[in-house]
Amino acid sequence: MASEVGGSFEEAFRRLEETVARLEEGGLPLEEALALYEEGMRLAQGCQGLLDQAELRITRLQEAFAAYREDASRELHEEGPTYAPDDEEDEPLAEG
Repeated sequence: MASEVGGSFEEAFRRLEETVARLEEGGLPLEEALALYEEGMRLAQGCQGLLDQAELRITRLQEAFAAYREDASRELHEEGPTYAPDDEEDEPLAEG
């Protein structure tokens, strides 16, 4: 999708802003205005596609992290407590 808009999201969005500004200025011949409109729509669709891809990547990362946390929590609970029994005193930590 990035190749359809010609580079990065930021570049495509900048081009879209320029296209919209030219259309808003008015005074263009009909054919030129139509061509700019088509270009703007293509850029808008490309930007939306890039945003959709980014959102999907974020969602997948969040799901992977949630699964990791769930697995780590399950493993921690399956291992049981790792503390010393009540009748043993804690030894001081060695420094250095």
